[in-house]
Amino acid sequence: MTRTEQPSSPPHEPEVLARITTGNAQADEILGGGFPVDSINVVMGQPGTGKTIFIEQLVFHNAGEERPILILTTMSEPLQKVVKYLQQFPFFDEAKIGSQIIYEDIGAELASGGIAALVPRIRESVESIGPKIIVIDSFKAIHDLAPSVPAMRSMLYELSGLLSAYEATTFLVGEYGEEHAAILPEFAVADGIIQFSRQELGARDERFLRVRKLRGSRYREGAHGFRITDAGLDIYPRLVSPEFPKTYTTLKDRVSSGVPALDKMLGGGPWRGSSMLIAGPSGSGKTTLGLKFVLEGLARGEPAVYANFQENPSQLAAIIHGFGIDVEDATRRGLSLLYRSPVELQIDSILVELFRLVTENNIRRIVIDAIGDLATASSDPQRLHEYLYALIQHFTVRGVTSIFVMETTGVLEGFNSFHGSRLSYLSDAFILLEQTSRKPITRTIRVVKARGSAHDHQPHDFQITATGIEIE
Repeated sequence: MTRTEQPSSPPHEPEVLARITTGNAQADEILGGGFPVDSINVVMGQPGTGKTIFIEQLVFHNAGEERPILILTTMSEPLQKVVKYLQQFPFFDEAKIGSQIIYEDIGAELASGGIAALVPRIRESVESIGPKIIVIDSFKAIHDLAPSVPAMRSMLYELSGLLSAYEATTFLVGEYGEEHAAILPEFAVADGIIQFSRQELGARDERFLRVRKLRGSRYREGAHGFRITDAGLDIYPRLVSPEFPKTYTTLKDRVSSGVPALDKMLGGGPWRGSSMLIAGPSGSGKTTLGLKFVLEGLARGEPAVYANFQENPSQLAAIIHGFGIDVEDATRRGLSLLYRSPVELQIDSILVELFRLVTENNIRRIVIDAIGDLATASSDPQRLHEYLYALIQHFTVRGVTSIFVMETTGVLEGFNSFHGSRLSYLSDAFILLEQTSRKPITRTIRVVKARGSAHDHQPHDFQITATGIEIE
């Protein structure tokens, strides 16, 4: 008696959730494609964090002829004031108001009837206009009218059942803090929780978006920086390490640093796709080394980026011109000079711009000058370290050879400081520049480490000349 084999059943294919886009490509990337349709979402954040702009941009982007969008304002800002300031943004379209986007102020009804008036009011609107999206701003203000926590929970249970039955995607916007997420009932019934926050950093503010919860979605965790601009929100998804392909192998060829003697000290030059840390005090030749590296790449047909946070483009152009290179010609051949003022520097925005240049211009060499400015711009040393680690991995996967510059104030200070020591072990090579304070100034260069290379360990004197660097 033989046993016949039963055909195996095909693997179960998970149902793809329909989603609504936010109107912001970077926000959709963070959310895994947008918000699931018919979900209930809490959008939380203190006043001035950007949550209302985020919601309004989503609303105007999704407004159409099929089903309108309903925005209910409670006991927060007057409707006229909200619309007045929205008119300043390009996504605002007055023609959509009243037909595709319907604003209704229910503050007076809530003040007279309490929270019991909310569900009947929403049921009336849902049955009469059939909105596809409902926004309640501010939902947090309704808590002030609730006679008790059980009463608020009961109302929320009824509200969530109503919204689910009528297939509407809902956003409950409110001035919630961290302490509210664990105790208020709307956070328990919410399918998604999006948090906006702001923190002071010196003379400027840093703003972050974080997805605390999003059911059925593979969203990108962590804090994502953003700025409020004239066009709305510029969001910068947090950089994460790339997935290395199974067939990934390290590149075995060397590139020239632009200084032949340094190539010899490194055992033949930097490995392609490797990262190199150059540390030294002010005036020791770090910028000169970095520029020689990218200009050597141009001479070999390799597009390059020099990201700088100290010298402005005019100052860099003067240095490059001193090497006998025309900056406009270098730009035509693939040199990108990326400058950001250290006063307004935000690590999230600079990384987005870097990756855009790498992708669009097929960049093969990058210099970031200097890490200390990124450290000053970052409010979290650990977050900066994670950014640098992911950045180096992305460069490696793409075969981009990179140099990171760090300014030091003493012997090996760049190696022993928090950022220097952590970046030094992430880097494939570490070059230390030193100089004496007495005259005449003596400068030395030393290869502290170079992975996979029989490198020169000895310090060598060098001079900064009109054409670059000469190592003795």
